Amino acid sequence: MRHDGPRQAPPLLLVHGSGASGASWSPVVPDLACHHHVIRVDLPGCGRSPQARSYDVPAQASGVAAVLDDLGRGPVTVVGHSSGGYVATALAEQRPDLVRSVALISCGPHPGALLSQPLILRILLGPPFGPLIWPRRSDAMIRKGIGATAARPVDVPDDAVADLKQISYRTFRTILRRNTEYIAERGVPDRLAALTVPVLAVFGTADPRWDPASVHQYEVVPDARIELLPGVGHLPMFEAPEAISELVLSWTSRERTVDTPPVVLDP
Repeated sequence: MRHDGPRQAPPLLLVHGSGASGASWSPVVPDLACHHHVIRVDLPGCGRSPQARSYDVPAQASGVAAVLDDLGRGPVTVVGHSSGGYVATALAEQRPDLVRSVALISCGPHPGALLSQPLILRILLGPPFGPLIWPRRSDAMIRKGIGATAARPVDVPDDAVADLKQISYRTFRTILRRNTEYIAERGVPDRLAALTVPVLAVFGTADPRWDPASVHQYEVVPDARIELLPGVGHLPMFEAPEAISELVLSWTSRERTVDTPPVVLDP
């Protein structure tokens, strides 16, 4: 866990995508921490967290719930990037008492929305070259792989590169399989539509990983807020950090307004 912002402020939980770490949120944390107690977790096998027996999405969500219980923080707004949105959704399914609302960023709704992946990712992640190249990845190669999912040049923080360098090929592949199994069993929009949690869904119009038009599938969630970022790829936190900070703060400000009791004026 990493903590930023005043502990007495409204809690905001940030969940990273496949194989990444809490460091992937670094560009937006300063703005968010001005208004929130920002909690970043490294999911099992990622960043500074140890390996796990299971990388099933529900198991990962259970671990996050245990963290929040230990902290005594809840309900929280959960923001998930990419497959981090699956963990956020599973957390809302398991523990609605811990989740105030869910914000999904570049979160593919179901396997059918996945696009043909950039060449460098196909080489790094698939046989026969993936298992051979993975242990020998340089910082430059990791940055190139990350950048391949963006639509514009990005400045990737050193700690994000270092964390991604630590994850093993086997663990990364297992995480990807478990994530796919979760959305193949039932799509994220349908899962969230069955709940009562408010939902914000954000996509970049130039996302090379997931069909940007698939964000509209979240419209099955009652009163879901849908936002598209023009010219942005799969990494809005790196590509458009100001826009993401504004969207998240606008979203949480709405929640605070909703939670504030009406003022009754004396006649």
